[in-house]
Amino acid sequence: MAASALHGAEWVDDNVPIEMNFAHNKSPAGVITRRDTLLDNEIMGLRRMAVTTVTRTAFDLARRGSLGRAVENLDSLARATHFKPDDVLAVAENHPRVRGRRRVRDVLDLIDEGAQSPRETWLRLLLIAAGFPRPQTQIPIPGPDGYPRYYLDMGWPDLMVAVEYDGQQHRTDPQRFRADVTRSEYIDGRGWRRIRVLAGDRRPDIVRRVEQAGVPRSAERGLLQRATRTSSA
Repeated sequence: MAASALHGAEWVDDNVPIEMNFAHNKSPAGVITRRDTLLDNEIMGLRRMAVTTVTRTAFDLARRGSLGRAVENLDSLARATHFKPDDVLAVAENHPRVRGRRRVRDVLDLIDEGAQSPRETWLRLLLIAAGFPRPQTQIPIPGPDGYPRYYLDMGWPDLMVAVEYDGQQHRTDPQRFRADVTRSEYIDGRGWRRIRVLAGDRRPDIVRRVEQAGVPRSAERGLLQRATRTSSA
């Protein structure tokens, strides 16, 4: 996690433990020691420190922790670095016996650098796990001049249905709230139907509202159902 933050990823706590590859049985406070095999091309210099490369960092994030949290972390790293999943899979090929390697491809298939917060990742995974088609993220809504004026969190442009996560700041910041009203009126006027998800909304209710908006359910489940249960709150 510390390496991903150094590469520009957001959503990383300032007090996240530092992970060091060091053959020592006792870790000092705030440090996690590991004995992983690191190849020369998986290490780089960054801010006068030896740090795992973006692709090696992505590989480690993909194979550790809960599925939902792994996707959240990789969404943020992808947004910052635009790494290519095939390059991460190439790293995996060089470590055939590493724990967690078998799920790396599945996790990489779920990432989307359009996510702008952990809750947007959580919401996207919830929709996929419920069987809805994978939503497009950051859907542009053009202004009168034809250039994008607003962006929708996620949705299905062919159906003109969007799902957005409204954080607490939308209601506590008067200036933000006023801008949000103007945005809502403009998007609604373009014919979009939006499902606005708030903290505390129940998963079955979210699914029901999206289904009532006309989005068909059919697709991927199984693995993704765990993601929606274990993703961060």
